[in-house]
Parts: sequence; structure tokens; C-alpha cells
Amino acid sequence: MRVGPALRYGAQRTSHHVRQYCELEPSSVQFLRAGVESLGLSARAHDKILRVARTIADFPGSHAISEEDLAEAISCRNLDADLRV
Repeated sequence: MRVGPALRYGAQRTSHHVRQYCELEPSSVQFLRAGVESLGLSARAHDKILRVARTIADFPGSHAISEEDLAEAISCRNLDADLRV
């Protein structure tokens, strides 16, 4: 049984999909929370970081997103923000 449309790209994931499919390792939850608070990120930026981290975690075939995946996603976001300035 198909529940919804097939998602082929991370950008197609809604906030609901992000919460459903972006499973975090237990230590990663606090890491993400601290990163969002220290950088003053919005909920939208939070979801974008999770989308990128999910893609990074997919490369080696990881089921859950690790702190390393989140750190790389946050650094990509910061790099992107620096290029826009």
C-alpha cells in the first residue's frame, strides 16, 4: 500500500516528512538543539539542516543521522550564508 507520493529528492520533503524520516541518533538530538539555539536559527533553517544531514547520512548508508552528519550540514549552511553576504 502506498501512503503518499514517492519522494525522490530531499527538497521535496515537507516538515512532516522531515520529522518522520530524519531519525537522529540519541546524542544528535541535543547537538542539533544546541546548534540551532547558539546560531539563532529558525524552524525553517532547522528543517533544511535536517534535510541536508539526511542526505549526508545516506551516502554511507546510515539509518540514523549522527552528530558528524549534523556538523557537516550546519557547516554547509554557514558556508552558504557566508557566500550570500
